[in-house]
Amino acid sequence: MPYRRSVLLAALVAGGIASPALAQDKSQVVLCQTLEPTVLDPTAGAAQAIREVTYGNIFEGLVAIDRAGKIVPKLAESWQISADNLVYTFKLKSGVTFHDGTPFTSADVKYSLERAVAPDSKNAQKWIFTPIASIETPDAATVKVTLKQVAANFLYGLAWGDAIIVSEKTAAANATTPVGTGPYKLDKWTRGDRLSLVAVDGWWGGKPAIARATFRFINDPQAQLAAIQSGDCDALTNFGAAEALPTLKADKRLTVTIGKTEGETIIAMNNGKKPLDDLRVRRAIAHAVDRNQVNLGAINGTGTPIGSHFSPAQPGYVDLTGRYPYDPAKAKALLAEAGYASGFELTLKVPPPAYARRSSEIVAAMLGEVGIRVSIENVEFPQWLDRVFKNKDYDLTIISHTEPLDINIYARPDYYFNYKSQAFVDLMKKVDAAVDDKSRLALYGDAQKMLAEDSVNVFLFVLPKVTVSKASLTGMWADWPLPATPLTDLAWQ
Repeated sequence: MPYRRSVLLAALVAGGIASPALAQDKSQVVLCQTLEPTVLDPTAGAAQAIREVTYGNIFEGLVAIDRAGKIVPKLAESWQISADNLVYTFKLKSGVTFHDGTPFTSADVKYSLERAVAPDSKNAQKWIFTPIASIETPDAATVKVTLKQVAANFLYGLAWGDAIIVSEKTAAANATTPVGTGPYKLDKWTRGDRLSLVAVDGWWGGKPAIARATFRFINDPQAQLAAIQSGDCDALTNFGAAEALPTLKADKRLTVTIGKTEGETIIAMNNGKKPLDDLRVRRAIAHAVDRNQVNLGAINGTGTPIGSHFSPAQPGYVDLTGRYPYDPAKAKALLAEAGYASGFELTLKVPPPAYARRSSEIVAAMLGEVGIRVSIENVEFPQWLDRVFKNKDYDLTIISHTEPLDINIYARPDYYFNYKSQAFVDLMKKVDAAVDDKSRLALYGDAQKMLAEDSVNVFLFVLPKVTVSKASLTGMWADWPLPATPLTDLAWQ
């Protein structure tokens, strides 16, 4: 099918010749990424880019997720869980201070958790905190959290960037002048271009090898390619021009890794808006899209096809890619059955990442073949967050949901999909209450099947983590169990 496209500059692919390199300053690193954070407070925004910059760098939580996806101690050096799975007791690290010199204590944990679940909270992951019944602080180094009911993923949620610990003294200004307990603090933010962090003296974890890190924001795939080949970027995460990878792999100056993410990439459909409120229409759209061709044309086949909102990297994954095979004739029949034999018009609002922009053109062409006339509207990410994510002003969009194990978003009452299913809400409650792995994984399987049967969205593929870095830079995460670029892992050889 004629859907593959190339956006590379021929000279870049053919030449790949960089300017003579200067001696590497081993105390500094320049990291390039596609999107710029909207704010620097991960408790005040849902954007992945916020966590890419801040997770484990500026802010820390009680626990964290490491590069292997395991929960590890952070501000809590240890914890105990009661036999009934309702009481979590955390022993905090000693000698930890915030960037302004304020000592970190159990009072900060209590404040942060209560702030996250408060009625006026802007936290995008309130599910983490809603099971909390009470928080006690017997002493400055101990926090006792009692839950209202069993929440199997409570500790896992505390490892997300949304569960960082902040100081009441500085929390209100964290969006632009963040103050955390992490190894780095904000130095300068030039909006639209770059942001720099500098190492903090006296961080509890020791002195990082990297003293200064600059994050550059480049969303154009051609510009990304030019920057990595010229040496302007020491590393580039989520590289957008996948068709250039053979050229980059052949460059001995560079290291290319294709890892896994939790990024379920979907064609999100506004289930509350006609004609998408009709199950037959949503199923028709699913049959009209060839996910394998989208994967091939948008990201050079580097993604992993999925049939529901679940990553194959997670235990409990069910392969449902065969539920809606590519079948334009079936799609047309379903549209006719729903009363749309002549088709209709939809708008597809697309954020900047290359996988989304490229996928949109392929998807629009495929839907056009069954009579659905699609207008593509490219929007910047702040506009996408406001218009699509917040105000649900859209028909279709293409986006990758990068939070780990986030199938529970379909149970949220006001989420942007406008999917309303009490059966799914009840199923997620059972998942939360299941403390044994076998039962919980079986329930996750049921949830995946329900979303597929309801054809809530068109499930395309799990986004790969394509990282290109200078060969002498070590420590970049190959996989992304969650969006993060921890600078303390980095070092120059």
